[in-house]
Amino acid sequence: MLFTEDHEAFRQSVRGVLAREIVPHVDEWEAAETFPAHTVFKALGSAGFLGLEYDPAYGVQGADHSYTVILGEELGRMGCAGVAMAVTVQTDMATPSLHRYGSHELKQRYLAPALLGEMVASIAVTEPDAGSDVAGLRTRAVRDGDEWVINGSKLYITNGTQADWLCLLVRTSDEGGHRGMSQILFPTETPGFSVSRKLDKLGNRCSDTAELSFVDARVPVSNTIGDAGRGFQQQMAQFQNERMIAAYSAAGSMDGALRRTADYLRERQAFGQPLLANQYIQFRLAELSAEVDLLRQYNYACADAYLRGEDTTRFATIAKLKAGRLQREIADWCLQFHGGVGYMEETWVSRYFRDSRLLSIGGGADEVMLQILARLDGFTA
Repeated sequence: MLFTEDHEAFRQSVRGVLAREIVPHVDEWEAAETFPAHTVFKALGSAGFLGLEYDPAYGVQGADHSYTVILGEELGRMGCAGVAMAVTVQTDMATPSLHRYGSHELKQRYLAPALLGEMVASIAVTEPDAGSDVAGLRTRAVRDGDEWVINGSKLYITNGTQADWLCLLVRTSDEGGHRGMSQILFPTETPGFSVSRKLDKLGNRCSDTAELSFVDARVPVSNTIGDAGRGFQQQMAQFQNERMIAAYSAAGSMDGALRRTADYLRERQAFGQPLLANQYIQFRLAELSAEVDLLRQYNYACADAYLRGEDTTRFATIAKLKAGRLQREIADWCLQFHGGVGYMEETWVSRYFRDSRLLSIGGGADEVMLQILARLDGFTA
C-alpha cells in the first residue's frame, strides 16, 4: 500500500481531531463508565471521519479503503480503546450492511444521519446463548401484515444505552441454523424496546455496553435491510469489515504502547542508568516492534485486496487472530516494564492491559477464527 501526501495530511487531520475532542477527556469518561457519544460522533462526523467509503449521495466523502486503514490506526494510537471501539461500531460494524443492501429510504432516514454523527448506531447480534455461534440466535421477528413483531434479547451490545437505531439480526422463519435470519433496522424509540441493564466490564470501560430487551416491538417490514432470509450471509460480510478495522486499530494501539513504554524507560532510572539501557529490554521491545510491523504490512496487503474487490475473509480472519494474540503479549510486556507503577490504576498502561484482552473475544473468538481458517485451508476431516 502506497500512502500519498493526501493520506499523510488525512492522518494528521485525524490525529489532531482525536487529540482535541477525545484524548483530554479519557480519564473522566473511564471513571464515568460512559462517554457522550452524540457529542463525540457529531465532532467526528463534521470532520468527515464516519463515512469515508460511503456514497457521497448521503453527505460523505466516497473515499477508498486506504483512508479507513489510517482512521483505524489513529483510533488505536490515541490510547482509549473504549471510544475507538464505539466509533468503529458506527463506521464498520452497524452501517456496512445498511449501505450495501438497504433501501434508499432507509439510507436517507438512518444512514446519512449516522455518517454525519447526528445519530448513534449499534450492531445487535450477540445473545445470552448465541455469541460466536451466530447460527444459534433466538430473537424472533414474526410478520403481522406490514409489520415485524419482535421478541427476544441481545447481550454485550456496544453503544447500547445511547443508540438511536440498531442493525438487528433476528430469526424470521422456523428454519434452523443459519437459515431464515434477517437484518432489520430497529429504531430504539420503538415501544416494547428497553435497555435491561448497563454492563460492568473488565476493560473498555468508557464504552457503554448493554443488554437489550424486545417485547412485542413492532417495526415496518420495509425496515428489513436487504432480502428477508439473507441476514446471516449479510452479517458474515459485515463481520469482515469489523475484523479488518479491529486489526488496523490494534496495529496503531500496539505501536503507540511500545513507543510510550520506551519513553518511560528512557526516563526511569535503575542501578544508575535508564532502564532502556538494559540490552534485554531493548531486544524485547525490538522483537515486539518487528511483530507489529509484520501485522501492519499484512493489514496493508488485506486492504489492497479489498481495494481490488477480492474476498478478504482469509486476510481478515488471520489479521484479527494474530492481532488479538499479539496485543495481549505486548500489553503484558508493557506492564512488566513499567513495574509497580504500571499496576496502578492511575497509569495508562493498566488500562491498556485490561482493554487489550477483548480483541481475542469480540467479533469472533480466536477459536472461531481458527475454525474458519481450518475450513478455508482444508484442515478438516
